[in-house]
Amino acid sequence: MRPGRPDGRRRGRDTVPRLALFVVRTLRGEWHAMVVDPVRQLLRRGLSALVLAFVAAFGVIFFHAVAQHPAGEAVVRAVGGVQADLPLWLALARTPVSLYVPALDLPVWAGITQLFLAFALAELTLGRARTLFISYAATLAGTFTVRVMLAIGPGWWGLGLPPEIGHVLDTGPSAAVVGLFTYLSVVRRAPVVFFLTGGSMVAESIVRPNLAGREHLIAVAAAIVLALVHERAWRRLRLPRRTSAAPWAAPPVPRAAVVYPEPVLQCADAAPALHGDPVPGGRAGGGAGER
Repeated sequence: MRPGRPDGRRRGRDTVPRLALFVVRTLRGEWHAMVVDPVRQLLRRGLSALVLAFVAAFGVIFFHAVAQHPAGEAVVRAVGGVQADLPLWLALARTPVSLYVPALDLPVWAGITQLFLAFALAELTLGRARTLFISYAATLAGTFTVRVMLAIGPGWWGLGLPPEIGHVLDTGPSAAVVGLFTYLSVVRRAPVVFFLTGGSMVAESIVRPNLAGREHLIAVAAAIVLALVHERAWRRLRLPRRTSAAPWAAPPVPRAAVVYPEPVLQCADAAPALHGDPVPGGRAGGGAGER
């Protein structure tokens, strides 16, 4: 019987329960962070906490309905159509509206559910201001990076783009949705959502290499950077609250305890009796009481 074999078997048996416990704890924490906490916020605040989600969903539906007519399609392109060959100021002016203009090659009704869910979770968890900032920043990151790729030109190990890509219509809220899901998965410690979001974007860019796939990858990278910057800033803000004094400050010197003498006798009239003196008003020693 070898002495090392039972220990190896015991370690192997202990590894599986620990791994299962780790997976269960991770899934439970992610469930509470991504589902339970937002639902509690929704029950506490009501439907007024989903203003951005409703506006985004109805905006996409509205522009999709308008674009079904030739005249409406021209209006939608003039208001929210973004292309890489446009002047930068015009592209920036159309970008906020382009978030609600659905892409022509993607099914609009399938993406509305993802759009509503992304904005709803972000609004309940992050607030309206940060939700708008993350969605707009992810979209702008894709827009600017495409311009850089066009400036590089074809080649450069596949990083550059040919000039004809500049005429492709670049609209839709997909980059904002991907950015919001990625940002939430990082700040809320949700690895399953992170790998589903990032993994699907990588698979999309490999299977179907197009402009949208590249912008989705850029949105994922931008959201990760913003989430890490937020986490670092939050830790710096919380650090002074935990430390009450500077690290170079000397420790406080304890004050010396003042010891007060305990009274020997509670009655001040009995003090002369300690030296053999007669007590005033007493019977002993021929005091005034014997007169």
